[in-house]
Amino acid sequence: MIILMSKFKIMVLFLLTAWIGQSCSQEEVDQKVLLPSNLNVELEQTESGRVTVSFQAENVNFFRVDFGVGNDGPQRVTGNQASFTYRDPGEYVITVQAHTTEEDFISESVSVTIADQIAGGLIPEEGFISPEEYSGYSLVWRDEFEGDALSSDWVHELGDGCPNLCGWGNNESQFYRRENTTVRDGYLIIEAKEERFGGKEYTSSRIKTQDQQSFTYGRIDIRALLPKGQGIWPALWMLGDNITEVSWPACGEIDIMEMIGGSQSGRDDTVHGTVHWDNNGSYANFGGSKTLTDGIFNDKFYVFSIIWDAEKIVWLLDNVPYHEIDIRPQSLDEFRRPFFFLFNVAVGGNWPGYPNASTRFPQRMVVDYVRVFQAD
Repeated sequence: MIILMSKFKIMVLFLLTAWIGQSCSQEEVDQKVLLPSNLNVELEQTESGRVTVSFQAENVNFFRVDFGVGNDGPQRVTGNQASFTYRDPGEYVITVQAHTTEEDFISESVSVTIADQIAGGLIPEEGFISPEEYSGYSLVWRDEFEGDALSSDWVHELGDGCPNLCGWGNNESQFYRRENTTVRDGYLIIEAKEERFGGKEYTSSRIKTQDQQSFTYGRIDIRALLPKGQGIWPALWMLGDNITEVSWPACGEIDIMEMIGGSQSGRDDTVHGTVHWDNNGSYANFGGSKTLTDGIFNDKFYVFSIIWDAEKIVWLLDNVPYHEIDIRPQSLDEFRRPFFFLFNVAVGGNWPGYPNASTRFPQRMVVDYVRVFQAD
């Protein structure tokens, strides 16, 4: 009896072991069956640096795509196509994963070479576009930057600010040159380069409409694509016409847009709108800022605006207000006089700090248009 029971136990154990082994083998078979197959990836590239990747596979539940930029890894996409605009030249590896589950997938990688094909680098088409008319306003001046050179409304400010304002008052590291300004394909391009010139480590451009175009009040729209990186400081701003008579800050300054570059939050994703003035003999300023909920200002075009009248100045991003100042007090009378424009990209300085190993050059600010509207 004991021998029979032992034989029975051995038989049960044998059958159980065989069943487990068969189950594991079946699971392996099922897993292999569930994996996608025949993954096909096709690439389409345009001169603007935009790449569209199309993909198909059998037995697939979803796809992930990695365009080889940043450290986020493959991102899940909807459908069978994904696009990305490369902003820097180089060779990139694009990886497409075809998934059945998060853990079970096959992948294929393809390489793409992005060349610096146009002056000013690779310019995306995406971004907000402001209207060409507003109720109660008339368009009084505009520059759409057509042709291949700046219009006579603009003049260059050259050098490093010396001897009167070395470092342009902010310990900046660039030397401003005409050669760093390009007008092409309907864009103004101001380029900051890492190159020694005039005793400085970097070059860039600064242009202004002083003695050519100035305005008191109105709505101003500037559509621009901003540069990025530690130590990069683009600005779209205005100074009072009387600066040669009363100096700064008594002339007043309106910063329509400033950005201090850098990878951390509050840098490449944040713009500032500020005024500077002489408050009864003392320097004063008042500013606000706007931080994007997603991405940075180098990803696409944005429209930077102010609405300015005798009572207030309001700053807007893509037509959404984010900051305001009441200019009715007598101490702010600077802002009830004519102002001219300045556009520039500074490198280094007291506020942004200086470039480091993470800063890539050249960096470019691309301006699509500037438009001035005044109340009827």
